[in-house]
Amino acid sequence: MELKPGLSALITGGASGIGKALSLALARKGLFVTIVDFAEEKGKEVACLVEKENSRFHEKLEFHSAIFVKCDVTNPRDITLAFEKHVATYGGLDICINSAGIGNPVPFKDDKTDGTKTWRHTINVNLVAVIDCTRFAIKTMQAQQKPGVIINVGSSAGLYPLFLGPVYSASKGGVIMFTRSLTPYKRQGIRVNVLCPEFVRTEMGEKMDPKLISLMGGFVPMEMVVKGAFELITDESRAGSCLWITNRRGLEYWPTPAEEAKYTVRSSSSSSNDMISFQAPLGFQLPHNFKKLVVHTLSHHFRDSTHIISAPLKLPLESDQVLLKVIYAGVNAGDVNFSAGRYFQGTKEEISSLLPFDAGFEAVGIIAAIGDSVRNLKVGTPAALMSFGCYAEFVKVPSKHILPIPRPDPEIVALLTSGLTASIALEKVGQMKSGQVVLVTAAAGGTGQFAVQLAKLAGNKVVATCGGKEKARLLKELGVDRVIDYKAEDAKTALKEFPKGVDIVYESVGGNMFDLCLDALAIRGRLIVIGLISQYRGKNGWTPLNYPRLEKLLSKSQNVSGFVLGQYGHLWKEHLLRLFHLYSSGKLKVCIRLRMLLSICIRVKVLARLSFASIQALNIKWLSCTMTRKDFRVCIRLRMLSSICIQCQILSVVTFAKIQAFKMAKLWSEADEIILHLQVKP
Repeated sequence: MELKPGLSALITGGASGIGKALSLALARKGLFVTIVDFAEEKGKEVACLVEKENSRFHEKLEFHSAIFVKCDVTNPRDITLAFEKHVATYGGLDICINSAGIGNPVPFKDDKTDGTKTWRHTINVNLVAVIDCTRFAIKTMQAQQKPGVIINVGSSAGLYPLFLGPVYSASKGGVIMFTRSLTPYKRQGIRVNVLCPEFVRTEMGEKMDPKLISLMGGFVPMEMVVKGAFELITDESRAGSCLWITNRRGLEYWPTPAEEAKYTVRSSSSSSNDMISFQAPLGFQLPHNFKKLVVHTLSHHFRDSTHIISAPLKLPLESDQVLLKVIYAGVNAGDVNFSAGRYFQGTKEEISSLLPFDAGFEAVGIIAAIGDSVRNLKVGTPAALMSFGCYAEFVKVPSKHILPIPRPDPEIVALLTSGLTASIALEKVGQMKSGQVVLVTAAAGGTGQFAVQLAKLAGNKVVATCGGKEKARLLKELGVDRVIDYKAEDAKTALKEFPKGVDIVYESVGGNMFDLCLDALAIRGRLIVIGLISQYRGKNGWTPLNYPRLEKLLSKSQNVSGFVLGQYGHLWKEHLLRLFHLYSSGKLKVCIRLRMLLSICIRVKVLARLSFASIQALNIKWLSCTMTRKDFRVCIRLRMLSSICIQCQILSVVTFAKIQAFKMAKLWSEADEIILHLQVKP
């Protein structure tokens, strides 16, 4: 939701503390505000301040831009009247902030009463009233049939125990779990989130032991709390989100995806179809032949080593096989190593004996046929695949290799090799937790973008290297704490800003960058090598290097580990579903960036110079493609004929291209030509 003049907000506890700060902050955006509080004098004073701020936006109003309503939030009748007055004055409700709260007036251990005026009252104000106000806000927003946002003010004491105030801690814990359980209201356009700051300088905060405040890093600035509230309001992906705010760690969502994965129940493979939200029409005639790309000569020059062939589509399938109709195929820098035979074991003669072999590592498509014994998959449902032979119209594989997905989105191609490498390597090899410093090299590349986001979501400080202003800007948008643009500054000098070193390095460059990373690694740090892209180019392609610095690892108890995604196949399905959940909930961004040339006649002989190309999703059904100027407005012409001459000479000039997603609409249509207009962010 964009905060703009004319919207309205109702704020309980708005006469003081966090409620007052948020009332004034919203007024500075031109919002109409209703202050709901039991303290009449203070409430009217805040209403006057709000009107003063609002005067810059609204002139000659026939009503007050701020009103005060005296209300005991433990009294449902008072709450009803407050909401009714707000709607009668402003015609609706856009934002509700439930900030009213109190501490327990008598320590729990000393309370000898029945709690009516002590701990029961604390529960009634802090939890029951929040539930009541949230209920009224939802009812009001549903009645007006407009989007709305509700922010409940919790506390860090609801995330971990406050031993000095167990009742207060219990009440705020209830607010947090109540709010997180309201995520489904997002489907109605109503987002409910909870704000959980540590100690803030308010009347309640001032009563806390100064030594405890000091141990916690001091009072959290009110500006940080306002920033967090605005983030929860404006970020449309946030629903049921809990934002933890501390001086020690800044703004951080709780729980982290890794913690969430421990209790989240996902569909098992036997019931994976339950999660599928897409079903393709079934009236599709399988062809007798199909096109595919094969490697006929071992060479890291991909163009020279591959060609297109027409192969018979042999049916029926074997009992455990699945036939996947490919919609999107992923193009990776590793293709040049594959065509050179680098991923096979044996002598060059032994590897040559395997020729010709099918090319392409990853695909997203629709299941077109299944064998007689396949029970957990259905024809017409979407699936992903990570297996040899994906540069083809159809791929035949054992059913165990199929990764069911909810929708055949082009972004899922990026979640395969790039996303899974980041997710599994950081968790299993990097043993990533929260509160660490994580360094990601080539961070603006395909897998680097996922690594920085997953590290941030886990609650870490992220340092990232890249080359160029555009890439640096992208990384800042993704939340990187320290971007090192090695074209603008010396990376070695920049890494000295971390005198204790970095805990985890996610390294894909090699060469001099590897040396810098090793020098920057902390004691007991972990360096994950997922690639050596600096060595992919050159006349002879990738060549191994001798590395004589092992004594440095010994002296600092450091760990350098290699990572190959294919050796973690048993984790693919789990992590792919986890990544898709993050992507579909808006927590993980899949960046769509195109750098294409004018008027391409595509013949699939992929990438004359694939070095550094990061083409994440290529629709192999193209016939022609054109692109206008630098505004990145793309017009793609697709001829969807049953037999397409896919001879794709992709692009001698496409080196460094980044094709993230070309989505094919109406997959099963027999229409001769479809024009897609994609608006692409530069």
